[in-house]
Amino acid sequence: MQKPKIQRGRPRGATTFEAEPALAFGQAVRDARMERSMAQEQLASQAAIERSHMGKIERGEHMPTLALILRIAAALEMSAANLIEATEKKLRAKT
Repeated sequence: MQKPKIQRGRPRGATTFEAEPALAFGQAVRDARMERSMAQEQLASQAAIERSHMGKIERGEHMPTLALILRIAAALEMSAANLIEATEKKLRAKT
């Protein structure tokens, strides 16, 4: 009898984060970026990440790590606490 093959990685369509907070965080980032009249590419460059990754964060497809949240906040010239507070407000507005 053969052992079943173990596939590495997550199953297709699986996520390791909750979608609602990811969407709220992405919207908070987009709103802060738009208030500053920044292009997505400019924000990504200042945060030292790929522009495509920034797009996925803004669309709520990726949830960034704490280190990346801190870099995004610094690039937006705001505190990470204020960025998280804006995220929390968006989450409360949905309920």
